[in-house]
Amino acid sequence: MKTALITGATSGIGRATAIVFAQNNIKLILCGRRQDRLDEIEELLSPQTEVLTLNFDVRDKMEVKNILSSLPESFSKVDILVNNAGNAHGLDPIQTGSVDDWDAMIDINVKGLLYVSEAIIPSMVANNSGQIINIGSSAGKEVYPRGNVYCASKHAVLAITEGMRLDLNPHGIKVSAINPGLVETEFSEVRFKGDPKAENVYKGYKALQAEDIAEIIYFAVTRPAHVNLADVLVFPTAQANSTTVKKELIDS
Repeated sequence: MKTALITGATSGIGRATAIVFAQNNIKLILCGRRQDRLDEIEELLSPQTEVLTLNFDVRDKMEVKNILSSLPESFSKVDILVNNAGNAHGLDPIQTGSVDDWDAMIDINVKGLLYVSEAIIPSMVANNSGQIINIGSSAGKEVYPRGNVYCASKHAVLAITEGMRLDLNPHGIKVSAINPGLVETEFSEVRFKGDPKAENVYKGYKALQAEDIAEIIYFAVTRPAHVNLADVLVFPTAQANSTTVKKELIDS
């Protein structure tokens, strides 16, 4: 019975992945910042599998280190790490962007991924086994107007993923990047900071759903030992790139 650690497990892709894993007899370590949501998903999934919830912020280096270095014995061997925690703040041109927004994106998308990975990788190396799934973005494949620092953070995720794959290759550890395009989650609500225009992001076409990405993640972790999905780019059919989306006219 494998054990998976998922960051950002309280909503969106992380939550959907936890549900799919639980349905397939994978033990879960679910990490997030919102205790009420951690409690809710633990109650939902505990009848199906063993669940450990951890309430911390991936941006806090010492908190990450302290919590993940003291996992209970029954959860101490992490077979699958899903680095899903991430965010986008603002959609401003570089000349008027918020430094606080930049810090939030770099701290969570890049440094948070590194802090969690640093805590988990040594045991994978010691066991010469394991799999790391880093959730990137189509924004890591291209840069779009007003995407500047968010795109930079997701380019960094891809570079880190490739570096991990090289460094961990001698230890038999699989490293993958799953890079979604438009997924209908709380992503836009966070990016637009509650502005009503966030409601229009997913109108007029069928966006990817969190469950779509969760199924791909589960597919990746159930391939034979000799197969690694190194880098997967996923769009909804209506999307051709970050700025080209076929939308139907909607009556106002």
